Amino acid sequence: MSLLRAKIQDVFNEPACEKNRGKVAKARKKGCSKPLTPGAAAGGCAFDGAKIVLQPITDVAHLIHAPLACEGNSWDNRGAASSGPTLWRTSFTTDLTELDVVMGQGERKLFKAIREIKEAYGPPAIFVYPTCVTALIGDDIEAVCKRSAEKFGLPVVPVNAPGFVGSKNLGNKLAGEALLEHVIGTVEPDDAGPYDINILGEFNLSGEFWLVKPLLDRLGIRVRACIPGDARYFDIACAHRARAAMMVCSTALINLARKMEQRWDIPFFEGSFYGITDTSEALRQISQLLVKKGADPEILGRTEALIAEEEAIAWKKLAAYRPRLEGKRVLLNTGGVKSWSVVHALMEIGIEIVGTSVKKSTVEDKERIKQILKDENHMFEQMAPRELYAMLSEHKADIMLSGGRTQFIALKAKTPWLDINQERQHPYAGYDGMVQLVRQIDLAIHNPIWRQVREPAPWDCQPAVWEELPSTKSETATLHAVQEFAGTTADDFGEC
Repeated sequence: MSLLRAKIQDVFNEPACEKNRGKVAKARKKGCSKPLTPGAAAGGCAFDGAKIVLQPITDVAHLIHAPLACEGNSWDNRGAASSGPTLWRTSFTTDLTELDVVMGQGERKLFKAIREIKEAYGPPAIFVYPTCVTALIGDDIEAVCKRSAEKFGLPVVPVNAPGFVGSKNLGNKLAGEALLEHVIGTVEPDDAGPYDINILGEFNLSGEFWLVKPLLDRLGIRVRACIPGDARYFDIACAHRARAAMMVCSTALINLARKMEQRWDIPFFEGSFYGITDTSEALRQISQLLVKKGADPEILGRTEALIAEEEAIAWKKLAAYRPRLEGKRVLLNTGGVKSWSVVHALMEIGIEIVGTSVKKSTVEDKERIKQILKDENHMFEQMAPRELYAMLSEHKADIMLSGGRTQFIALKAKTPWLDINQERQHPYAGYDGMVQLVRQIDLAIHNPIWRQVREPAPWDCQPAVWEELPSTKSETATLHAVQEFAGTTADDFGEC
């Protein structure tokens, strides 16, 4: 536990974090820690954050050393995609029971589970995740992993990020530390070249990195390792031989990028593949970094030719949507790199941004938003559901882009909504991804269902005021009044 405490302190002191650099020394030691919400497992704890970063490594067996519920809470909470292996989709857990805890059988059960996985699946590596229960009872995960690796002849990687140590973002960084300590640099490739790069913090959600990789292939640039999206263990083990790196999500893996630059002299920059301009700029910066590291300068010319060709195609496709979307108002309730890159992408086609969340954004992200929007009033750290509902129900936005957690606020306000976070079904990266994003926004806004649901319900219609029927005690008079009422026509009623 003391080793884990030291590692957490090291992560909190991250010097490459813009937010951390702005703090005094005392505040820097506390990092970005915050108290967890009691009972919040999925989406909140360090274990969940570690699984988010490492589970997209597709050919590895991910073994959860914990009671069954821990694995059930964290499995498949990202829409990452694989172009080959499916082992990462298989759920492995030691399924500890109360009896195992009381009798001290945790380490023995873990060793047995590693052996069974090795014999049944033969993976290139096994990643072992302790959780709150196994960390609290003192199971020595690292010792078991070390012994298992010696016994079974394959890497067994301890990912020491139990949920109680901190937030999901801390778990992201602890996963990066596990890769640095146990994986990256353990294999020497025999085909290293001057055009090898790493992509860090790219999760290949809905397979969107597959829209970017063909562009790099056309430039002769090889992705040595994409961490973690659609990754293979061998590729990550050889990642230290890349010549440059691009950081997509710095809030998740900035510590990995910085330490790889320190240890293996791999320069990196932070960029985005969302939007036409940002995609083009990312390709330029990749080529420029490679040239600085010794690649042939002719790649700069090929990059500009590719950008000109792809931008022309994309703008031609987007021209059809501009008249339908220009001036439409979007509320963006997300964070991280999307808080500024998607803003920039949407403004390129004339869409107005009425607000964007910056809850998970770095200081650098916020500065980019200020430069793009020219108005800090459109930035909000956190907006309560009641405020979101009020904004949407008052028709201050034509559509909301967010994650699945807030979709029902938009639906209750009878406002179009589009998933922009990890659960989405469509890829939005690269030039083709931008066209797809605009197409989905157009489909959502102009869906005829919204006109129908906004119409008043029949029982809310206000009929014309009828004169009160004359009161009478005579049955004959009453019958006459009813007959008169029955003789009325539809024209006698008021309209909805």
